[in-house]
Amino acid sequence: MSTTVTVRRPFDPAPALASLVAHAVPGVEEVTADGTVRRLVTLDGFQALVEARPARDRVTLSATTGSPAALEALAERWFGLADDLGVVAAAFADDAVLGPLVAARPSLRILGHPNGFEAAVTTVLGQQVSLGAARTFGGRLAAAYGSPGPDGLLAYPSPDRLAAVDPVELQRVVRITHARARTIHALATACAQGLAWDADARPQLLAVPGIGPWTVDYLALRVLGDRDAMPVGDLVLRRALGAADARAVAAAAETWRPWRAYAAVHLWTASAYAV
Repeated sequence: MSTTVTVRRPFDPAPALASLVAHAVPGVEEVTADGTVRRLVTLDGFQALVEARPARDRVTLSATTGSPAALEALAERWFGLADDLGVVAAAFADDAVLGPLVAARPSLRILGHPNGFEAAVTTVLGQQVSLGAARTFGGRLAAAYGSPGPDGLLAYPSPDRLAAVDPVELQRVVRITHARARTIHALATACAQGLAWDADARPQLLAVPGIGPWTVDYLALRVLGDRDAMPVGDLVLRRALGAADARAVAAAAETWRPWRAYAAVHLWTASAYAV
């Protein structure tokens, strides 16, 4: 590794590592026994092998290429290190639901993703199936269409690569429904034609057949950096809030603006650790 950067901010590594382990695409991203995350990332226009080592109140990133500034920006985007957690804590201090959760985990941050397209495809593959099934589907897709990289890792297939694949082939190779294969193909085509992972992505994502509000809100939270995004249709959030439906979740979350994404992550984390 030729470049190493350590970003020191309040940070709780345990929930981040648990999420990374649960969602890692086999062959593309791996989390070792010592908590090191390894994957290929594009830095300064070049493919780099990156190792991330999240720890209490710091994240260290090492890469085979890339500037220190690019690595620091990656750390902030990937591990949510740019947010001022003091502002978040103050916003929820007097809230009966969120106040105790934030007090218990004051350094909890919102995990992002180094590759917006990968995050989107993985989210689509995970619709209405278990995390284990989603990882299996993602591993099949990456093995079939990804590019071999160093140390046995795969570069995730690009939008152009998947846009060139017939949905019938995607269905057969990944072993998913034809509707899901069509959604992935349509998403790849939209990205190949210029869909960018910025504030303007929401309406473009909603226009993709098979992508609904929950998926868009989740991607806004994980990829677009929208700290007011909240997937109100999420089943875990409904259960955590004792809400009957998405409308009830939205109503309960109204007072949490503009930090509803943090509300969602705290509720998800509390639910995960309560099991």
